[in-house]
Amino acid sequence: MNTPEWLVAKPIAHRGLHDKANGIVENTISAAEAAIAHGFPIELDVQLTADNDVIVFHDFDLDRVTGETGLVAERNLSALAGIEISGTLGGDRIPSLKDYLARIAGRTPLVIEVKSKFDGDMRLTKRVIEILADYSGPFVVKSFDPDIVAYLRQNAPHITRGFIGELEYASKADSFLSPEKKHRMANLLHFEETQPHFLSWRVKDLPCASAYLSRLLGQIPVMTWTVRNPEDRAKAEKHADQMVFEGFIP
Repeated sequence: MNTPEWLVAKPIAHRGLHDKANGIVENTISAAEAAIAHGFPIELDVQLTADNDVIVFHDFDLDRVTGETGLVAERNLSALAGIEISGTLGGDRIPSLKDYLARIAGRTPLVIEVKSKFDGDMRLTKRVIEILADYSGPFVVKSFDPDIVAYLRQNAPHITRGFIGELEYASKADSFLSPEKKHRMANLLHFEETQPHFLSWRVKDLPCASAYLSRLLGQIPVMTWTVRNPEDRAKAEKHADQMVFEGFIP
């Protein structure tokens, strides 16, 4: 499968074209509409609800971007859909993936990141595949979790899939990963199982062997995340095929 041309044609707005100072918050419909207005594809995150549905939301808990506390996975879709995102001027609430797709309606390409706790649970991935079966707009799917990318390869080979990588996995969110798993992911040692169509690599780690050799030998395009300043943008232009950006308009 060839990767779609749009994947490397234009910069990709990280969680939509959000601007919290002006009341546009990440992963909201308002952020999506702002990206569409400027002609950018959108990167978005999806999480699983307690009743096995899907919302567009980055964190595993509600605390950072809403006035609520607690885990997303402990609430049903109907409850989550009623929660307002803090700081929005338009009163944005957490969108379901179905509603988000209906609103986008193919007007711009989507890069959908499937979040993971690296626990082998494929319910979210399975449900995303089911929902996307009814969507006719352009999209790709990616994940940090090689097991999810392998699942996509086995169960939805028609979907363009990507692996999100970095070198160190040193953040608090990655603390539960074993050194062996971190090494496997940083060096693409899962490639035989995942066979990604593209990579999404941390800009601070470029250049690195995994991204360089993928582009050179495998002709696998590399997008890079998250570009926020001129230094990062220069790295992206030199060592990647496209960037996921936030905080400015390229």
